[in-house]
Amino acid sequence: MTQKAFWCMVVPIVFASTTIYAESSFFNLDETEGFKRYSISVGPLHVMPQGKAKAPKIRTAVKNGEVAKNGDITLSTVFENLDPDKQKENQSMQALLKIVDAFSDTYPASQSGTSTVSGIESWSMDGSGMTADDVTTLGIMINYHFNDKISFESKAGFPPKVDIQGKGKITAPFTAEANSTLLGIPLPTIYLKNDLPITDLESHGNSIATARAWTPMWELQYHFGQTGINKFRPYVGLGLMVAYFNELELNPSLEKDLIDSGHMIANMKNGRGGDALIKGKKSTANPKVKLESELSFAPIATLGFTYDFNQNWFAVASISYAHLTGKTTIEVNDDKLGTLFSSEVDLEVNPIIGYAGVGYRF
Repeated sequence: MTQKAFWCMVVPIVFASTTIYAESSFFNLDETEGFKRYSISVGPLHVMPQGKAKAPKIRTAVKNGEVAKNGDITLSTVFENLDPDKQKENQSMQALLKIVDAFSDTYPASQSGTSTVSGIESWSMDGSGMTADDVTTLGIMINYHFNDKISFESKAGFPPKVDIQGKGKITAPFTAEANSTLLGIPLPTIYLKNDLPITDLESHGNSIATARAWTPMWELQYHFGQTGINKFRPYVGLGLMVAYFNELELNPSLEKDLIDSGHMIANMKNGRGGDALIKGKKSTANPKVKLESELSFAPIATLGFTYDFNQNWFAVASISYAHLTGKTTIEVNDDKLGTLFSSEVDLEVNPIIGYAGVGYRF
């Protein structure tokens, strides 16, 4: 248990004991009756996420309707990205480009003109997302008992490293209307359309990312039975979980795919639209990946029991459920061009949390 986690648990207990305590028969049991106001236990804490992968929301710096220079573009790239739904409209230009291709594979920037780009400003990628793996860590539970029935509990685990799994593929729904010239003569519009590959989240080994999870929990609990009479005492609880993830690290192969996506957008912004259609084609930018996670709050409910060995020592077991969704943002930035590519992902965790420990009352 780190010092940070320890104080996250202890401070609420101290606050509760000094502010909620009242001079009344309800809160003021006679200590000579054997009632112990504080208890602490330790034991394994197992977290089992139940959430489903949710579609990420993706944005790029290329606005719908933005006009981008095509630059030098290979004719093979044009043919690979022709709109299959516009075969009739593209027929005459396709025949002309095949004639040009017999003399040169590259359509020079002086003739390739511009493209009006759409589709990649923002979109959601259905069928993809992230989920968290099960994890077991050392848990600690501290209780302050207002009376024999009601207590305030603070519970947390030593912040474990959690593996994040990926699901599905991410592509960019690119469409464009390209206008070019040949020997200074305007040519018919050619229509382009393709799902440009960004990354396959299931092809990066055991996990796409790791994070250290801080998940302190606080609950008000009601204990059935009576101290000194019932050794076995069930209890129920209701409270709040706070989740914070730091030390986030991306899988290197996923990070490379995201940097490539940054180069793709930078090429469109820098007048090299043809290069943007070639996966992995470098730009003059220097894309860097930034990964962040927001603080999240969730209601939590618990069923558990304690079993007294004697007046001081006891065993405890519980199972809890928290309705928890965390928000993670991935950005690809360049010092000059700003944010090139960003993805906002709701990480649905909804964990079932099992705990078993041995404790001491004082």
